[in-house]
Amino acid sequence: MTRSLLWGLLTGLFVAAPLQAQDPATIAGRASRLYRGLASLRADFHQVIEDRMIGTQESRGELVQAGEARLSMRFSDPKGDMIVLDGTHVWVYVPSTTPGQVIRMNLQHDPVYGPNVLARILDRPAERYQLEWVATETIGNLVTDAVAFTPNVADLLFRKATIWFDRDQGLPRRLQLDELTGVRRTLDLSRIRLNTPIDDRTFRFDVPSGVRVVIQ
Repeated sequence: MTRSLLWGLLTGLFVAAPLQAQDPATIAGRASRLYRGLASLRADFHQVIEDRMIGTQESRGELVQAGEARLSMRFSDPKGDMIVLDGTHVWVYVPSTTPGQVIRMNLQHDPVYGPNVLARILDRPAERYQLEWVATETIGNLVTDAVAFTPNVADLLFRKATIWFDRDQGLPRRLQLDELTGVRRTLDLSRIRLNTPIDDRTFRFDVPSGVRVVIQ
């Protein structure tokens, strides 16, 4: 009985103890080193776009990355939509909204906010952003630390990014972007697989027959 009472008191104190703020620079630095060192990353994604003008839109698919210049986002919903970085160009193909055309941009001219935004944010984060620890939150079964990244320069297309990093591996599990336009984008990553072999065809976009290429 005494042991049970003591255990109950200790458990109550532990649960009631306030969460201590974590060091955001340490969290971001760990994630940055991990992310830069990856040969590849593959994950399922669920994206939510909240826009006061058009409402809320959701999409799902698979994201594959190998280095900073090659990335593929192929959507299962809306099926057929895709964004591909092939190392030289960015291809944006969204037949669900603009059928019959694909946009092609030179990769070096891609804006700071682009498909590979995680790589951009995690490039020297302590130098390029004001970092703030936000909260501890459980996503799925994983304990995560949310860190807010506020750009040090004024010409970016988002005013703040918040990333939830899991404490176990330091991987990004959720990314939330508050854009200057008032749009909020949230990207949840699940079933993350690291350093798996990736077929080069994953990062190749073949223009479908009858589709017009719009160069920007």
